[in-house]
Amino acid sequence: MNRTGFLGFWMILMSICAYAEHEHVWQQESLTNGFWGLNEALEPTGIETAFSATSAYQRNIKGGLSTDSRKGEFAGSYDLEVTFDLQRMLEMDGILFLHGEGGWTDSEGIDGVSVGSAFGVNADAIGNRSMDIVEFYYETAFWDNTFQLRIGKLDMTGGFECRGCPVSFDGNMYANDENTQFLNSALVNNPTIPFPDYGLGAIVHWNPVEDWYLSVGVADAQANGRETGFNTTFHDEDYFVYMAETGVTPHLHSGKGILPGAYRVGAWYDPQPKAHSDASKDYRDDAGLYVSCDQKLSNESNDPEDMQGLGGFFRYGYAHARTNDITHFYSFGIQYQGLLDGRDDDVLGLGYANGIFSDRADSTYTEDYESATELYYSAQVTKWMTLSPSVQYVTNPGGDSSVSDAVILGLRALVTF
Repeated sequence: MNRTGFLGFWMILMSICAYAEHEHVWQQESLTNGFWGLNEALEPTGIETAFSATSAYQRNIKGGLSTDSRKGEFAGSYDLEVTFDLQRMLEMDGILFLHGEGGWTDSEGIDGVSVGSAFGVNADAIGNRSMDIVEFYYETAFWDNTFQLRIGKLDMTGGFECRGCPVSFDGNMYANDENTQFLNSALVNNPTIPFPDYGLGAIVHWNPVEDWYLSVGVADAQANGRETGFNTTFHDEDYFVYMAETGVTPHLHSGKGILPGAYRVGAWYDPQPKAHSDASKDYRDDAGLYVSCDQKLSNESNDPEDMQGLGGFFRYGYAHARTNDITHFYSFGIQYQGLLDGRDDDVLGLGYANGIFSDRADSTYTEDYESATELYYSAQVTKWMTLSPSVQYVTNPGGDSSVSDAVILGLRALVTF
């Protein structure tokens, strides 16, 4: 095992050792029981903390750029989240949220040396980096919590909820988290949307009635998640990405209780100059549309707290061929929680994604599209550790006719401390 692999799976080894010495660890909600009681001690002061680590091993066993290279097979990340309840701390409305993220891998990544996917077969591969403060924002609510404001350094790919469903922007119940769901980037977020990289911005979320919402956001288009964001936001050219999303979250009735769902439609505008890969000049004022839907299809019981059952999702995105490499995109899939008896928290997921390349970039992309199919099974080993084996089949990696379809096997581990 190389150095990267050792670092990545050290978390798992430590977990096993802890269980061997203390059997009660198996029953804890987190490996360290909330940092050995620190979380419980801090709760009255209004401070909540969470720390987790994700490590993935992937191997391209067929096709792609190369199956011989041993580089880029290990990748991982760790996340620290701290929430400050300002009402408890200072008798002020709202919260402060801080998110630190770091990662490890000492290579180009599995796509760069082995697969060559335009999507990316590991959305959690962020590279070798120390912990950076990627989010730090203030959030408050008005009018009986029907109007929420978030401002600061933030992530535009989600974070709000409507009737328990993730929304704003491009949220999805079954395909939105690379740590617990699909690993392929195209099954995490829509690749036609130019999400900024953790930039300074603001989002307003309005939920005036129970099952309808409207969100509008703006963020620095030139953001670098490893920086504070002040240089790119307030110096030289000032470009901002604008997004708007609305949707409904109906609850359908069935013989075994309520079936929640969410149906979102959104639009974005990006003024900064850019173009597709073959262009000789840049163009401004890029815009696009997207759809993201998910629906619970069946329940295993009438208990509203029981999440077991079948759900499905669908996404679509459009971006202009003049300024983007992927002009049309769609994905769909299913998830079943509790498929096996006695494994109520295990999750099986199957998804398909297809991105159509710009017809104006025909020298870069000699194939019309790239597609990815992924199957994963997330097994909850303990309350604080899940193991997820997966297999991906990538058709036309990188839109290159000289590269054959690739098959990638993977194993992901998530440990909550």
